[in-house]
Amino acid sequence: MKKKKGMIVMLCVLCVLLAVYFVLQNRNAREKEKEKAQEEADIIYVTDTDAANITSFSLNMENGALSFEKRGGQWYYADDEDFPLDQSIPEQITEEISQITADRELEDGDALEDYGLDSPVYTLEYADDAGETVTVNFGNLTGDDYYVSVSASDSIYTVASTLADDLNYTLDDMAVLDEYPGIGSGNLVRETITRNGETTTYDSENEEQTEDIAAVAGGLGAVTLSEAADYSVSDEDLGSFGLDEESRITVEAVYTDDGEEKVLTLYIGDENEDGNRYVMINDSRIVYLISDEICQNILNS
Repeated sequence: MKKKKGMIVMLCVLCVLLAVYFVLQNRNAREKEKEKAQEEADIIYVTDTDAANITSFSLNMENGALSFEKRGGQWYYADDEDFPLDQSIPEQITEEISQITADRELEDGDALEDYGLDSPVYTLEYADDAGETVTVNFGNLTGDDYYVSVSASDSIYTVASTLADDLNYTLDDMAVLDEYPGIGSGNLVRETITRNGETTTYDSENEEQTEDIAAVAGGLGAVTLSEAADYSVSDEDLGSFGLDEESRITVEAVYTDDGEEKVLTLYIGDENEDGNRYVMINDSRIVYLISDEICQNILNS
């Protein structure tokens, strides 16, 4: 009997503890909701747009002016829709500019020229699918903040200078470049060079060409596709780089990758004033710059 009473007491205590736990949990949840609501109420929004609704934007930052448009769910560089644009970057930019927050909003501010906003150092503009356009102007620096104004508003804000830094892109930053394979003397099977209608072949199975294979493989392995002269060259402009069919040197490299034979086609064009050669690979429309020394090694010259 005593054992049953003890269990009943323990169950009662457990029920009380559970009730207290749930009361405290609900109270903490309500407090957190209040704190979150208060924090959101204290946020000063310079812009407040759903990023998914932005259909175009333009940046005029330290690195110059760039404009982009969204069509069919795809972002394009406005000046060249064939530009190989990294889609993640405009998505990131629209997230940043759609909800710009300020450190403070000036009360009874002076004239725009007092803050450098009559002649902004930087500007950004975006439009949404409802046809609304928002322009943000950056004026003078004040400490670590810029004075900022927005179209259709008399308000002046201070915004962290890191925003301007984050938006200071170049086209090089936004391009998706081609992947270049890993080629060396260990996996190069054969290289064929066609120049002025004449063909030269270096074959790894030819014991007399061991040194030649090592040399051309060293050149092919030293290639890095990091600098571009043109991101979407037209057929009409190939001649200006010496990459038209009549002028270019064609290198076809057969190599193995995980036991499978693959082919890299490399086109080598003219040399520029800095001692680099214009090159293209496979069916890409990007014209790259590679040092003449590397090209000479590829050609075993």
